[in-house]
Amino acid sequence: MARVVVIGATGHIGTYLVPRLVRLGHEVVAVTRGTSKPYLPDPAWAQVEFITLDRDTLERQGTFGSTIANLQGDVVIDNICFTLDSARQLVEALKGNVQHFLHIGTIWTHGHSEVVPTPEDVTKRPFGDYGIQKAAIEAYLLELARREGFPATIIHPGHIVGQGWAPLNPAGHFDLSAFSTIARGDTLELPNFGMETVHHIHADDIAALLILAMTHWSVAVGEAFHAVSPGALTLRHYASAMYRYFGHEPALSFAPWDDWKSRQIEANANATWEHVVRSPNCSIEKGKRLLGYAPRSSLAAVEDALGWLIANDRIKA
Repeated sequence: MARVVVIGATGHIGTYLVPRLVRLGHEVVAVTRGTSKPYLPDPAWAQVEFITLDRDTLERQGTFGSTIANLQGDVVIDNICFTLDSARQLVEALKGNVQHFLHIGTIWTHGHSEVVPTPEDVTKRPFGDYGIQKAAIEAYLLELARREGFPATIIHPGHIVGQGWAPLNPAGHFDLSAFSTIARGDTLELPNFGMETVHHIHADDIAALLILAMTHWSVAVGEAFHAVSPGALTLRHYASAMYRYFGHEPALSFAPWDDWKSRQIEANANATWEHVVRSPNCSIEKGKRLLGYAPRSSLAAVEDALGWLIANDRIKA
């Protein structure tokens, strides 16, 4: 059993990951800013050592990496690293001091979908600061693993869903009004023909993949794996499935992008654009082959999140 340091331990992934680690017998150190609690209660949290750190402040002081290294984790899992400089400061301090380092990336490192389903090792052409920075971190970690044997594994999640927060909806944004429209059986308008894709993943399936990578250390080190469901969804199919989930026949309409955008609030239109312009559709064959990865479907993941939202009166079914 290992001493596992989880950075960003109470967020989407950590909510599911930390209890899994505790139940497997690992000693878990939860590093947080102290500003949030896990989305779901679990008695396993009582067995966790909590460390409150402000990453931004410590990084400006140049001490975040050494602070994490001093926690003496056998395994370090970093859920909240977003820049190459941030990754370098942590990794330089962990060299020679950690058995396994797992970094949470993103499928947005791919930019526009080209070959689909997209494997992990295609040439990456990211755009937007988030995807560009995450791709730079991945390249840095994989090169370090190849050149110096640094024990890094990168996990690239899709659109993370789970109990406690709003999932990416069939209109390509996070406003719960889209689900409310569907729940009433009213007409939902989608951009274009609704054929762009989104690729969800349940946070618990990311947690499971992280543990599989830890378990199969010898084949996981120096590799990147997609953490997505077995298949992406078109917006059209996703919306139709949600109508049936709420007991209705699909009631969809479609409009060219500019017309559709003119009827949305700016934040929703911008979020939809960021998703549909990429239209991710990623392969999990590598994870299945090397690690035995077997996540639930996108619809099963979303329905679990919807059940929580309905039970907590966030959506009127």
